[in-house]
Amino acid sequence: MRFDIGVRRRLGDRTIAFTCRSDARLIALTGPSGVGKTSVLNMIAGLLPPDEGHIAIGGERLFDRAAGIDLPVAQRHAGYLFQDLRLFPHMRVEANLRYGRRPGGALSQAEILAFLGIGHLLHRMPASLSGGEAQRVAIGRALLSAPRFLLMDEPLTGLDQARRAEIVPLIERLRDEIGLPILYVTHELREAERLADIIVEMPGD
Repeated sequence: MRFDIGVRRRLGDRTIAFTCRSDARLIALTGPSGVGKTSVLNMIAGLLPPDEGHIAIGGERLFDRAAGIDLPVAQRHAGYLFQDLRLFPHMRVEANLRYGRRPGGALSQAEILAFLGIGHLLHRMPASLSGGEAQRVAIGRALLSAPRFLLMDEPLTGLDQARRAEIVPLIERLRDEIGLPILYVTHELREAERLADIIVEMPGD
């Protein structure tokens, strides 16, 4: 599935621009804090409209300013892993996983639970989870939305070394076994070099 993206958006006194055309399994988007990496993900997901440009994934145009195309968020079928995870604190893991679930995904719920190793967490509350467990649940919720691609916003931020060592191999398995193309934001170059097929750097000032 091909990423074909060229977008530009003015936010305050900064112009955010991103261009990428690739069939890579995992594209890492790097650069210093504040250059607009998360804004790029939000543009692709449909949460932030670009001022100009286009977004096509797998041959489908999600956005094209010149052609007047701007698909709603739900029709873009992006699995979005937010940096702050956004698990609902008042809902058990099972209910968090059900939220936003759509039919037609590549994997069944049972397969996703087994893949992520989270079946034993279903009756837990988010506050009782470790950082690595919460990250796995958030990934599971994204996969259960039947996504065509994944957007991952600094998924290792806030994790200690042990939890990082737990999650990185999982991301490698997502890349290699699940077959969903991934756009992955990180400010850690070593992390990008390990995980990505290609690295796109957004320069700072």
